[in-house]
Amino acid sequence: MNSYSRSTWGVKALAAFIGLFLLVFLIVPVVKVTYVAFQDPNTGALTLINFVDFFNNSLFQESSLNSIYVAGMAVLLATIISIPLAYFTTRFNFGGAVLIQTLGIVPLIMPPFVGAVAMLLLFGENGSVNLLMDEWFGFTIPFMKGLNGVILVESIHYFPFILINLSAALLNIDSAMEESAQNLGASGTRLFRRIVFPLAMPGYVAGASLVFLKVFDDLGTPLLLNINNMLAPQAYLRISSIGISDPMGYVISVILVAFSLFSLWVSFLALKNKDYSTVQKGGGGLMRRDLRTWEKIGCYAVVILILLIVLSPHLGLALLSFGTIWSFSVLPDAFTFAHYENMFRAAGQYISNTLLYAGLAAIIDVILGTAIAYIVWRTGIRGRKWLDFVAMGAVAVPGVVLGIGYLRTFVEYNVPIVDKPLASWWVIIVIALAIRRLPYALRACVAALQQVNVMLEEAAETLGATKSRTVRRVVVPLMTGGILAGFVTSFATASVELSATIMLVSAESDAPLAYGIYEFMQSSAGRGPGAALGIVAVLIVSLATYISYRVIQRTEKQRSAGGIIVAGKTPVTAGATAGAATQ
Repeated sequence: MNSYSRSTWGVKALAAFIGLFLLVFLIVPVVKVTYVAFQDPNTGALTLINFVDFFNNSLFQESSLNSIYVAGMAVLLATIISIPLAYFTTRFNFGGAVLIQTLGIVPLIMPPFVGAVAMLLLFGENGSVNLLMDEWFGFTIPFMKGLNGVILVESIHYFPFILINLSAALLNIDSAMEESAQNLGASGTRLFRRIVFPLAMPGYVAGASLVFLKVFDDLGTPLLLNINNMLAPQAYLRISSIGISDPMGYVISVILVAFSLFSLWVSFLALKNKDYSTVQKGGGGLMRRDLRTWEKIGCYAVVILILLIVLSPHLGLALLSFGTIWSFSVLPDAFTFAHYENMFRAAGQYISNTLLYAGLAAIIDVILGTAIAYIVWRTGIRGRKWLDFVAMGAVAVPGVVLGIGYLRTFVEYNVPIVDKPLASWWVIIVIALAIRRLPYALRACVAALQQVNVMLEEAAETLGATKSRTVRRVVVPLMTGGILAGFVTSFATASVELSATIMLVSAESDAPLAYGIYEFMQSSAGRGPGAALGIVAVLIVSLATYISYRVIQRTEKQRSAGGIIVAGKTPVTAGATAGAATQ
């Protein structure tokens, strides 16, 4: 068998292994959940009776409407927050635009459930804002009452998805389109409504669909705000209180997946058969203009108000982590470091578990992401694109559904080494985190591979390097920036994952950081240490995000300075790179 045949069989074997991994830990659990949802709990026969019971139950009807309402209103509020920030910073010349964009992304660093209790203390019925409003104006506003609280918390934390995508779309609009509209008499809000925003619609829809998905599937925020009449909390409560044999938990899981797919389909339909292209790519963005004094004052007032609102969870969490008693008062009565001492004494295991779980999950993700990217974009084996589709399909599977699927699928499979079911072994948490974050790492690896010119691989093979050696010595080193970015992204987001892990923690000693925060926040006495643990989570994610940014920035500088990888334009460098593979 020649080297080409061996490499082909090697790639096929690798693709088969990845396909088997995705089949066992993604497809089978979801199919199992779906099958049980259609199964009669008494006879085992397939039936629709479970869905009939679901839609005839007033609690589930209310939960369905509430989930749709909360997700829709969160998208609306996130849009109201995002549009001024995106438009002002891309349309006008004024100081601090970069700082405003940076601060606008900060809320993504903190998962919504972490800041939920802090938001209650700031905007609740007896929170700081309402106490001041009652004292000054004689009335209060129910910011956090019932579903309003979930909407406010979720929209504040997820609006950066719209901000990032909308800002990018506005920067890609050709200024010639705006000039043409102005020459025809359009200006002000009419210009924005009829020309600018429609041209930026792809970016807006991409961000809005992500916000809808995230809010609809979120479990931690409603639970911490004691809002149980929504679909994700109901799925968790049915399984955790009644048991994995309860069919309603599976029915709700199927409906959650169906709505996730439906939202993606709607976002696709919104852009189908419509042309959003401009005259030239990267036409300089919108024409920037200077603001008059009164316009500048108005813009700054709006921006500062928005930033104060969206950064309030971080402020509230910090105050709560240092405060002694914070109840019926604008600020805590006093400040102390005792919460951090208690947290490190009681929650050290949570932190070490999180570093282990998230680190292993991120390693799995970049290995799988690199392999899938290479198989899809550099080989011609049959069915290779299905690996990409299935791996990306994890985006549409809510964490609570994956957790329920793992409990149902792997509860009967004993692991010989530890003599316990796989569903109750800490390794299943790592696998769940890896599956949940695989799409993020995969997209980073695909982007990195697409920037590696195939001519470098061909040159290395021409000089005698085998396919596997070329991948190890040429392709992977040139993908380092994207691989590291994918690792950090997976690690940062996995370290604060709650939806899947809360279902899979079988022992307190195996619990990760997100589970620890949730447990602390269940009681008033634990809120201080819980907030301190939340600050630790924010610091971990912040550090990981900063490292990711530095890695990407350094990679871009090296690429632009050397011109080595982009298009193979430097024959000497390309030859040296290829030659390294043969050494």
